[in-house]
Amino acid sequence: MIDFKDIARKTLNFLHLDLTKNLEYDRLTKRIIKGVVKTNSNCIDVGCHKGEILDEIISAAPNAYHFAFEPIPLFFENLKTKYKNYNNITFLPFALADKNGTASFNYVKNAPAYSGLNKREYAHKQPDIKEINVEIKRLDDLIDKNLKVDFIKIDVEGAELGVLKGATRIIENNKPVIIFESGIGASDYYGTSPENVFDFFDKEVKMKVSLLKGFLERKSLSRQEFIDVYNRREEYSFVAWVKQ
Repeated sequence: MIDFKDIARKTLNFLHLDLTKNLEYDRLTKRIIKGVVKTNSNCIDVGCHKGEILDEIISAAPNAYHFAFEPIPLFFENLKTKYKNYNNITFLPFALADKNGTASFNYVKNAPAYSGLNKREYAHKQPDIKEINVEIKRLDDLIDKNLKVDFIKIDVEGAELGVLKGATRIIENNKPVIIFESGIGASDYYGTSPENVFDFFDKEVKMKVSLLKGFLERKSLSRQEFIDVYNRREEYSFVAWVKQ
């Protein structure tokens, strides 16, 4: 089936027409991937969805090894079919957090990009939610400690801090560039504050945090700047990184 929305988004990205914040983030994310992901860069895509970002990762690092996580069964099966000819990608049907177990997952059938472990604010006035059971895993328990990880993308509708805490060993040891979301309307439904997020990077894993545009200019945010941007709902996509 032809996905006309996907075609339109790619066209607008190509023309650099940022009609929405999401389109701007898509374009900047792709630019960052092209700049930091090398041919041998192993990557992790958390919340793979339809594989839009995974496509960019594969293009930049066709011979490296990648992991993609997608807990919605329909999307997981579609991903395996789409990438059936790639033997350098491991697809795993888990939701990631800072603990292992099982949980109820809210699959928003008429707005699947908003699906997550907890309910959150929805752009759709009448979200059609189906609760499914999923396995929860810590990323540190799934990735071999000897594998160098260079890039991680996390888009899990508010549960990002749990994913990060469950990947502390990977992040401390590898200092990968991490693109992640965090914002009011999603993160707060998991009890996450901007202070929690910034302090995880600054104090626990010793990394800087930037806006997507700021990363391209190698400009990082102070703790207060990050808190202000979060509270004003100005931005919700960020980059964590270490100056080389």
